[in-house]
Amino acid sequence: MRSITPRRVLSREQQTEITRIIVKVGQLLAQHGAEGRIIEQTTVRLGLALGLESVEMAISASAIVLTSLYQGSCVTTTRRVRDQGINMQVVCEVQRICILAEKELIGVREVRQRLDGIVPFHYHPWLVVPMVGLSCGAFSVLFGGDWPIFLVTFVASSVAMRVRQLMARHHHSPLINFAATGFVATLIASCATYFQWGDQPYLAMAASVLLLVPGFPLINAVSDMVKGYFNLGLARWGMATLLTISAVIGIVLAMSVTGIWGWKLWWNSI
Repeated sequence: MRSITPRRVLSREQQTEITRIIVKVGQLLAQHGAEGRIIEQTTVRLGLALGLESVEMAISASAIVLTSLYQGSCVTTTRRVRDQGINMQVVCEVQRICILAEKELIGVREVRQRLDGIVPFHYHPWLVVPMVGLSCGAFSVLFGGDWPIFLVTFVASSVAMRVRQLMARHHHSPLINFAATGFVATLIASCATYFQWGDQPYLAMAASVLLLVPGFPLINAVSDMVKGYFNLGLARWGMATLLTISAVIGIVLAMSVTGIWGWKLWWNSI
């Protein structure tokens, strides 16, 4: 990590307080889906802005270890990282606080108050449900489906998203959640093939499960590994892979129940 000449005199207690603040910054960023490079850079920048000489840290998928250095004095602390879901609003708020501290517009006390005041923003569940349905329905049209396929996809993905929300609210395992969501979406979408709605009814089965694609974790995983954060990147890649496998299990189970195999229908149509 880069070090600078401190701009202020800090006591041991002040150094400890600043260390607790900046490790909380890293914890917030890691819990809400920030890249490893952003976690490290933001934490180090804030520590230097608040008067530390140097900040060293190690990031993993489950914990952050951080050491602050000031005039030969070291303070080391560790924080557990518990996944709180992807939320870029929290990441942006933390980075805004860092910029204000670098410009010396706020001090240590204000930084702590602002960090404690961060409340993750979440869209209303009943707003998310139709938006997910519309997005999956739009993909079915892009795949070549007609309006009956769009409507079936909309209903299937909307119901599946609501199931996903309810299971998350009751703190079920994400792996079970993805399997159940994939099962529900495929089961409903297979009605299009069973009743022969639309010209290409099998498209509904493909489009209705797109809400289960873990795109953001996969992108972050690749980005972390490219930038040298292999432990964090591999952990995120592994979790995204497990979620994908769980979704596939739910989809295959639904196809086994209905006897409608979407990939066979697609292959026969070629």
